[in-house]
Amino acid sequence: MDATAIIQKFQEFLEKEYYEELSEKVQKGEFFMIISFKKLSKFDVNVADELLENPEDVFRAAELAVEQFDFGKEIKNFKIRFSELSESQNQKIRNIRSKHLDILLSIKGIIRQKSDVRPQVTSARFECPSCGNIITVLQMDSKFKEPTRCGCGRKGKFRLISKELVDAQKIVLEESPEDLEGGEQPKRLDIFLKSDLVSPMSERRTNPGSKIMVNGILKEVPIPSKEGGKLTRFDLMLEANYVEPIEEDFLELDINEEDKQKIINIASNKKVYEILVKSIAPGIFGHERIKEALILQAMGGVRKVRDSGGITRGDIHVLLIGDPGAGKSQLLKRISRVVPKARYVSGKGASAAGLTATVVKDEFIRGYALEAGILVLANRGICCIDELDKMSKEDRSAMHEALEQQTVTIAKANIQATLRSETTVLAAANPKFGRFDPYEMIAKQIDLPPTLINRFDLIFPIKDLPERDRDEKMADFILHTHQNLNFDEAEIDSDTLKKYFAYARQKCSPNLSDGALEEIKNYYVEMRSMGSTEEGGVQTIPISPRQLEALLRLAEASARVRLGETVTRSDAKRSISLVHYCLTQVGVDPETGKIDIDRISTGVSASERSHISVLRELIKNVEQKVGEVIPIEDIVSEAQSKNISESVVSEVIEKLKRHGDIFEPKRGFISRIK
Repeated sequence: MDATAIIQKFQEFLEKEYYEELSEKVQKGEFFMIISFKKLSKFDVNVADELLENPEDVFRAAELAVEQFDFGKEIKNFKIRFSELSESQNQKIRNIRSKHLDILLSIKGIIRQKSDVRPQVTSARFECPSCGNIITVLQMDSKFKEPTRCGCGRKGKFRLISKELVDAQKIVLEESPEDLEGGEQPKRLDIFLKSDLVSPMSERRTNPGSKIMVNGILKEVPIPSKEGGKLTRFDLMLEANYVEPIEEDFLELDINEEDKQKIINIASNKKVYEILVKSIAPGIFGHERIKEALILQAMGGVRKVRDSGGITRGDIHVLLIGDPGAGKSQLLKRISRVVPKARYVSGKGASAAGLTATVVKDEFIRGYALEAGILVLANRGICCIDELDKMSKEDRSAMHEALEQQTVTIAKANIQATLRSETTVLAAANPKFGRFDPYEMIAKQIDLPPTLINRFDLIFPIKDLPERDRDEKMADFILHTHQNLNFDEAEIDSDTLKKYFAYARQKCSPNLSDGALEEIKNYYVEMRSMGSTEEGGVQTIPISPRQLEALLRLAEASARVRLGETVTRSDAKRSISLVHYCLTQVGVDPETGKIDIDRISTGVSASERSHISVLRELIKNVEQKVGEVIPIEDIVSEAQSKNISESVVSEVIEKLKRHGDIFEPKRGFISRIK
């Protein structure tokens, strides 16, 4: 087709399908518009074919067609972006060959790196000093080009009058892990973005870690030789025409009217909680309490920023600790599929740099660049960390700041930066010896530092104990899922569920009602007053202010489930029952039979603290009688008169030795370190 015919066809097409949108864009001063390739191919197949084969010419023809419309404004450099390309144009980065050069392609991947936005010259005008002739030179290559000669015969030394600049940026796109097979290494491709694709609005979509689909023209880039000149080998680059985010966070997910109506219908159902619990992980038997907690986690509480600059997080962190084969990893995998912008990582394959951020040597900017880790990439999403107990101690400590302060601070290789990581964490771990011992305290079997455990709002132990009725039901369920692949069909499909979570987060910021506040306050005060004070003992602390904040966050999330604007008493009761369930499971001190938060948060229960203080006094008293070297037998007999068993005495002595309060000069004797 010749150029005039294409321009003519485009004018007809735009007038028929996009005239209103086009005039609106021009009035607003937005000089770009997205056109559906499907609509274009329905209108004229020949033009659509021409677009795929000779995209540059057709882009220019489309721009000229727009310039011929009369909107009372001069239209210059109006960009037409083409979306919804046909399946045949989809290419994996690894399959790109020289035959794909200069044709329109569609490529998917994850953004790994992103350069700064910099101006680039597209054309320059020169004046000839001899005859005053104006020469325009289009700047197509990476090097700035000057005219070689003028019509009057002059060579060189032309004066630059003006140049046209356009904003440009380079991103590096890497293949998604799900598109790879076996041990394949993900391949990378440079993507070149220009003009409106680097506007502040579009910039947010192309942040490292985002998953995008790019439509563009594949170009070759000459590689300069060290000796001067060019190499016979060329590099590849995709000049982007249209960028579409595939994996968006909660705030950017597009929800149309039909979806909105569907979501409102689900939320208005009285059994909304039951429906969601059944839909969140239909392929996993039981664990209703955990599924309910996961729904509230996906909804999240409300993030509060005060005028003084103080920030209270809204993210609810959940920790699952359980026996092997209890379905923890399955739950994590499922959540990473149904929640917008979710990332899954296994503890053994994660390092501190991979979780937070790392500094890498960057060839493009010729210096050091920051590469974000998974907790930063999942900003405003969920990060599922499996096998948390298998991570090394140093790597785990990197999570402390990200969990509570919701930032990641890095100071390496001349880069000092604070990155946002408003990320919800769902972690899974095994008990200390691989399986729970039913006769031992659960808190003692959690092999994680108390400082880290304390940052989780809810901790669920998952025990796998033989129980005939339950085992029978579970066996039936698992075997039926294998027999019939659609046996575990959810009431709400994954796509709707994802949109439901996104819509609730976008539209609902529930406020606390007086009733809900009173309910939470009463529970908190009642729990605090339950702490027992025995004579000479230490008071147990059943609940701390950190759990109070968890109660508020869960109550807000509960209101979001039904798209409510206020947190009611029933929401407060739901959050109280979840927190209480977790506390009774993990925080009960067997000696007093009361809930003691210190069991989880510090690793030392109140009764243990009480024993430590009593035994310290005993050691001092015995020392005054027998001298500096004290026989352990004397301490044991003194302790028994105060109803403290020998096993407790030896345990406390070990603890005091570890902490450097006492030492053992010879076997069976101890001395105080003064």
